[in-house]
Amino acid sequence: MNPSRAILLKLGSVAVFVSMQSLIKATSGHIPPGEAVFFRSFFALPVILLWLHHDGGLADGFRTSNPIGHLWRGLLGASGMGLSFAALGYLPLPEATAIFYAGPILVVIFAAMFLNEKVGIFRLSAVGAGMAGVLIILAPRLSPGSDQDLAHAEALGAVLALMSAVFAALAQTLVRKLVATEKAGTIVLYFSLTASLLSLSTLAFGWVVPTPREAAFLVLAGLAGGVGQGMLTSAYRFGDASLIAPFDYASMLLAVAIGYMIFNEIPNLPTIVGAAIVVSAGIAIILRERHLGIKRERQRRALTPGGQ
Repeated sequence: MNPSRAILLKLGSVAVFVSMQSLIKATSGHIPPGEAVFFRSFFALPVILLWLHHDGGLADGFRTSNPIGHLWRGLLGASGMGLSFAALGYLPLPEATAIFYAGPILVVIFAAMFLNEKVGIFRLSAVGAGMAGVLIILAPRLSPGSDQDLAHAEALGAVLALMSAVFAALAQTLVRKLVATEKAGTIVLYFSLTASLLSLSTLAFGWVVPTPREAAFLVLAGLAGGVGQGMLTSAYRFGDASLIAPFDYASMLLAVAIGYMIFNEIPNLPTIVGAAIVVSAGIAIILRERHLGIKRERQRRALTPGGQ
């Protein structure tokens, strides 16, 4: 265990993923979301394969006992990714990022529904607070404005972002089940493979030939996705999830900075207030998960002969 290294890797992955979203957003006016998903997934594969090879487990990376599970994870994850890329075309980067934060909070609900995990009043209260924060962010976008076309576009973007969070949460819930039998590298590899193949089904909806600048951005986004995934997985190898998970929310600061400097976007007051509530709820859930994990470990040791 190396907590400092874990935190640095986590922050690095956050920075890379926000940069990836920025690259996708820069092409969103011309490139369809399905096409962007293909570039993001396909060009992540070389990085993932190199990472697995360096880790000494390239052959193990392809070995799986649950191909159907990986297919479902790919379908849910690719859908969430496509919806998030579509949302980036309609919403400011900080606002979209804040709505995406609903994903980890929804995982608590879906884990209780599909994995029979017990959820107490504390986590339910945190989930309720987090969703209230999301509603605060969404409210201005779902209210009619003076410019009807702009209002409709922003409302669509808000709905797409929330749907993306739902699909991402479902995918993450399935990952919780997959990790019982599958290695992290295998899950990452098969997601990129299935997402690349599934995205090709959107060809019929009108892919376009990207300009050289757009192509460069899309390829960089794919490479960044692979690098970010490798850094994220490595971070969890060097530190406990409860230690490094809260650093996910550093993405909000980066999104605000990039949104302002690159896209000339300034977050409105509802976004700031709502994001603060969602982040607080998310951190509360993480801390509660850590407490319960420590409690379960103590109980396990108490029931084990010799306390081992």
